[in-house]
Amino acid sequence: MRAALWLVGLFAVAVALALFAGDNEGTVTVFWPPHRIDLSANLALLLLGLAFTLLYLALRAFGALLELPRQARRWRTQQRERATHALLIDATAQHTAGRYLRARKAAEAALAREQALAESGESPPHAGGLRVLSHLTVAESAHALQDQATRDQHLDLALAAASAGGAAPELREGVLLRAARWALNDRDPAGALARLEELPTGARRRTAALRIQLKAARQAGRLAEAMETARLLAKHRAFSPEAARSLVRGLAADLIQGAHDPVQLQQVWAGLDAAERAMPELALRAAQRMLALGGDHAVVRQWLRPVWEQMLAVPDAFDDAERVRLARVLEAGMAASADHEWLARVEAAHQANPRSAILQYMAGMACLHRGLWGRAQLLLTQAVRALPDDGLRRHAWQALADLAEQRGDEPAAAEAWKQAALG
Repeated sequence: MRAALWLVGLFAVAVALALFAGDNEGTVTVFWPPHRIDLSANLALLLLGLAFTLLYLALRAFGALLELPRQARRWRTQQRERATHALLIDATAQHTAGRYLRARKAAEAALAREQALAESGESPPHAGGLRVLSHLTVAESAHALQDQATRDQHLDLALAAASAGGAAPELREGVLLRAARWALNDRDPAGALARLEELPTGARRRTAALRIQLKAARQAGRLAEAMETARLLAKHRAFSPEAARSLVRGLAADLIQGAHDPVQLQQVWAGLDAAERAMPELALRAAQRMLALGGDHAVVRQWLRPVWEQMLAVPDAFDDAERVRLARVLEAGMAASADHEWLARVEAAHQANPRSAILQYMAGMACLHRGLWGRAQLLLTQAVRALPDDGLRRHAWQALADLAEQRGDEPAAAEAWKQAALG
């Protein structure tokens, strides 16, 4: 299409010239005493055009001649910049390959060339970025070689270069993140968190920064902060759902285990969200910790109610170990007082699933707490042989032994104590 337009344009120019020059009888007379030169108007116009063209070309040539020193200087500067870039690329490649000494030497050579460019007044616009990356590469290599003095020196230089202007703000953020990682490697969580505090607010909420903050908070024992960070990472989908659930569960378990009194434990439990409180592992751990601290048994039963309802609604979601653990904690939570609502709830669950040995055991213990000794003996006798846990089985035999002693049946009591001792 472009060629066709050019062809049409040439035809138009040719037609215009033919119409103008074909019938042009004008004459141009040049007087140069004692000479007189007569020229046709067409020839005069042609000569003027040629003269203009020659003058234009001469001026261009003269300008190019004057530009030669500047172009030569620019070429030398470009060669130096290319050499600096090549050294920085080589330093990065050597560091990636694990050749840290070579990487450090190449990065230091890049710094020397960049310094020479700056001293000659030929520093490129991106000199700040080159300087920061070179210092960071030297620091990275020194960290890998356990040379902390050199690492810290070039880290400070990189931060100074990134803060002085001429470098993208992302470079300073990257240097601070790298410094936080190094602090974590040095087992200095306070230093890592201090570096993160220097980041802008938006940068502190990025996934990379949150990962470092999580590790630093865990190293420092700041479990509440680690918990909040883990929730943010889960919200940002930094982990798979299962990994996020496992991480949050582990941190919450550490918080629960670190409670030193019932009030503190209740504060920890209130700080968990609904999904976390519904986790059977956390509810059981919190209930056990409350019992160990001598807390209110009614609170224990309240915390365990969602787990109990979940076990009845989805029995396949719980294995035998979890059922046994729930039975132990519930039994301990009901031992101090006869909670008739819970006792009725246990009996209803057993009637709905009479083949479950664990529910039989719990119903038997519930009847024992309510003074229904005959029914308690029947249920415990049926359950004791099928219980999947030695501890529950031993406890059931002890209860049967106590019931036998109350009836005055010494042989049955002796046999029950014998079975309890055998486990």
